[in-house]
Amino acid sequence: MSEFVKVCAVSEIPDPGKMTTEVDETMVVLFHLEGQFYCLDDVCTHDGGPLGEGELDGAQIACPRHGARFCVRSGEALTMPATQATVSHEVKVDDGQLYVKIKLT
Repeated sequence: MSEFVKVCAVSEIPDPGKMTTEVDETMVVLFHLEGQFYCLDDVCTHDGGPLGEGELDGAQIACPRHGARFCVRSGEALTMPATQATVSHEVKVDDGQLYVKIKLT
């Protein structure tokens, strides 16, 4: 699908914080950082590790398997061993609710 899907209330994710969930059959990680929301695939592009289980450090998430870091704002791979970005999805807030639009790849 390519429509916005209601995921949760804004208040469910602390700032800073993260939450892993499924949207349109895609596992994603939602991030709340400095009042803004971001959404990435829950996949490290190095070996498929679960990014949502990693440590959030400022605007970076570290894969728990091998430590590759990704920018939560864009999905960009910032450190080895990852060399490819993970997919970033569009997020919007409406009336206290968080919506995600899965990017078709």
